[in-house]
Amino acid sequence: MKLEFDIASGDFSQAGQASSRIKKVLKQLQVDPKVIKRIVVAVYEAEVNVVAHSLGGQIIAEFSNEYVEITVQDCGPGIADIGQAMTEGYSTASKKVRDMGFGAGMGLPNIKRNTDELSIESTVGKGTCLKFKNNLNG
Repeated sequence: MKLEFDIASGDFSQAGQASSRIKKVLKQLQVDPKVIKRIVVAVYEAEVNVVAHSLGGQIIAEFSNEYVEITVQDCGPGIADIGQAMTEGYSTASKKVRDMGFGAGMGLPNIKRNTDELSIESTVGKGTCLKFKNNLNG
């Protein structure tokens, strides 16, 4: 099964729709609630990153019997230093985004913490592609 979601830049009212839909599917598949929580946290953090930092993007969730693989592709500024971006507390969020309660610099670290496999490719001036995978059987 494959689900695709378009994510609009700056539209925080829509952030969370992809993670909510993915959560419903995982519940229907009777995945362990602890595994669901990890996946949903990672997807939500990725959604918020796309909304806050890019010009928009897409999330694709591909489900198998053993795992779910999430691809998050955005158009935007890209990440100049992925290592620095993975540091807890490091943020490039605007004041406006921080004033809304986002941009604490925990997005990518939380994604890493809640996934079994994570890869990040980014080109400055073009965008970023995150791919992460979680085993569905714990």
